[in-house]
Amino acid sequence: MFKHLATVLAAFMILAAPAQAARVKDLGTFQGLRTNQLTGYGIVVGLAGTGDDSLDYATLAMKGVASRFGLTLPPGINPALKNAAAVMITAELPAFAKPGQTIDVTVSALGKAKSLRGGTLVMAPLRGADGEIYAMAQGSLAVGGLGVDAADGSKVSVNIPSAGRIPSGATVERAVDAGFATSPELRFNLAQADLTTAQRVADAINRDLGQIASAADAVTISIQAPPGAESRATLMSRIENLLVDPAEAAARVVVNARTGTVVINGAVRISPAAVSHGKLTVSVDENPMVVQPEPFSRGRTAIEEDSNIEVIEQTAPMYAFAGASLSDIVKAVNALGAAPSDLVAILEALKQAGALKAELVIL
Repeated sequence: MFKHLATVLAAFMILAAPAQAARVKDLGTFQGLRTNQLTGYGIVVGLAGTGDDSLDYATLAMKGVASRFGLTLPPGINPALKNAAAVMITAELPAFAKPGQTIDVTVSALGKAKSLRGGTLVMAPLRGADGEIYAMAQGSLAVGGLGVDAADGSKVSVNIPSAGRIPSGATVERAVDAGFATSPELRFNLAQADLTTAQRVADAINRDLGQIASAADAVTISIQAPPGAESRATLMSRIENLLVDPAEAAARVVVNARTGTVVINGAVRISPAAVSHGKLTVSVDENPMVVQPEPFSRGRTAIEEDSNIEVIEQTAPMYAFAGASLSDIVKAVNALGAAPSDLVAILEALKQAGALKAELVIL
């Protein structure tokens, strides 16, 4: 396990090179240009007996679908929908999506349906958070899972057969107004808050396009832009392709105590410190003996306890932690020979001693 830990640390040591120039578009997004979640409720038909059967809401939904075509089922009649299932439909509407374009949808069984394999989704509306319809979904499902039930009750299931996708299964009916063409200014939001990176992005914009940008806070860069969709689209395209050197990430050590994974970024530094790490092992060996009485002594057979207790304390020399770089930290950890579980204790002790100049995050 320790070899695995050393490999992980060495790999991240290689990756912890100085920050390279990145495009502005890789550091964040313009405010308002985001995806919107859509949800809907529908019926999948054409299943091979793996549907919802007698669920009331599936029956009501099927009656509603049938009523669209002028078919009315008599009162009290249960169609026993073994070949149909009630489903929830989810999709994401991209920014600038226009009516007539298609998007992918995910369909998931809502009730007792065992499998949606081979089913077809009947036309269903997809609504946004405001309750308005933004797309219509319909089509044949692609299901990667498989479920089979035998007569004796045994089952075989591969992946999840009760969910599937319909590529290009929904048609956009309404566009979302992003508001970027009429807003007083453009606002670019960084994916990770950092004052230095925000200022560097603003400086890069000002060098290339004039004094039009300023860092409002650690996330947002305000950009003065002329009104109009065409002029702003051109400006945003130029801004997205500008190169910026992101600020070095804050020093951080992330420890997953459950898996033994330790990730140390290149900004971590350790002040001079000495660490000694050892273990105490207590071994108890039980050797019970059977004692027989003398002949004709009217004694009874008994068990005599024989216990041996051994205490072993592993002595470990002290190692000096004076690492100024990630490679020095890795060498010191390897010299200690600490297991991942022990490394967590060492890092916590270094943090408490004030020698670890980094945020310690334990998952």
